[in-house]
Amino acid sequence: MIEPISLGTWPTPVERAPRLRERLGLEELWLKRDDLCGLGGGGNKVRKLEYTCAEALAAGADTVITSGGPQSNHARLTAAAAARLGLRCVLVLGGTERRKAGNLLLDEMADARIVWAGDTPLDEVVNREKGTAFVIPFGGSSPTSIDGYAACAREITEQVTTFDVVITAVGSGGTMAGLVKELGPARVVGVDTGAVPDPAATVSGLLGGAVAPADLRIDRSQVGAGYAALTDSVRDALALAARTEGVFLDPTYTGRAMASLIAGGHGDRVVFLHTGGLPGLFGHPDV
Repeated sequence: MIEPISLGTWPTPVERAPRLRERLGLEELWLKRDDLCGLGGGGNKVRKLEYTCAEALAAGADTVITSGGPQSNHARLTAAAAARLGLRCVLVLGGTERRKAGNLLLDEMADARIVWAGDTPLDEVVNREKGTAFVIPFGGSSPTSIDGYAACAREITEQVTTFDVVITAVGSGGTMAGLVKELGPARVVGVDTGAVPDPAATVSGLLGGAVAPADLRIDRSQVGAGYAALTDSVRDALALAARTEGVFLDPTYTGRAMASLIAGGHGDRVVFLHTGGLPGLFGHPDV
């Protein structure tokens, strides 16, 4: 069993959100601030990277390689983790070269080498590039790394006496899987971002099938036109969080999760998991 390495500052704080709670008509609302975990601008990928980077070091790797979209938070934090650990980093990003803004600018500052996949499937480019490098999976999610979010769930239960649900965005599935592993499926709501075709099957697979896809609570109402598309409900959610609590969200993940919270129906005492992503906001001029 791989022991995780330390890359973040734990536990992350939990804050009450009284003005937003009042606007939404909730009994209680807390924000779990995993955007404030220290490394590379913060975010949920740090907890996973503590496991995947430990595996890379145990394998004797001097280079890590991972993949994602042009404004990938996971890519940014992989680059930051590699810099801290003295590893080289290769990021295989979908599409063609973009303007260096948001996460892309931070990737370059951390000295990651960026490979644009163009029309070629990401996995194919990763396999061509990897050589002796250690490959960190898309989104950093693996059956091992989900334990980072089981640990987060334990933090939440120590910080918040009573709550109905934790709400989180779902991309590669590892964050929700770890929360479900510790809290059970009834107390976790995952908001689909359109990153994978079937988030319930993805989360269930990361849990080794211990929880059936049908038993997971996944809200698919906020995907809109797709992963990269900004919807009106997400635009409104970004503004409401900023104007009531001074909390800035991103348009792909936390914005969708907040839009789901605003739509309601999840419970009266809610923990909203802020999984980071602020740098990506500056890479979305449509916002």
